[in-house]
Amino acid sequence: MTFKPELVEEFIALFNSKKELIAAVEGCTFVELLQDLNNPTIFFTYSLWKDESYIEAYRHSDLFKGVWDKTKILFDAKPEAWSLKSL
Repeated sequence: MTFKPELVEEFIALFNSKKELIAAVEGCTFVELLQDLNNPTIFFTYSLWKDESYIEAYRHSDLFKGVWDKTKILFDAKPEAWSLKSL
């Protein structure tokens, strides 16, 4: 996710205020925020889920909707997301 430079601190504060709630969602086993080393406006959220059904349920939750509504207005570019598997 790429954020407007002047809104980076606002996003970090938002993430930190919701991190524990996200981590407590059923099926979530890990969540963290990563920042690009070369461009401080680029971030990744990295989370681990027991299986895809849990993250799909989270994506339809009121918690996600509330966080997403506050996050999307801070973007400076279209966000991207991937679901990956460990090999």
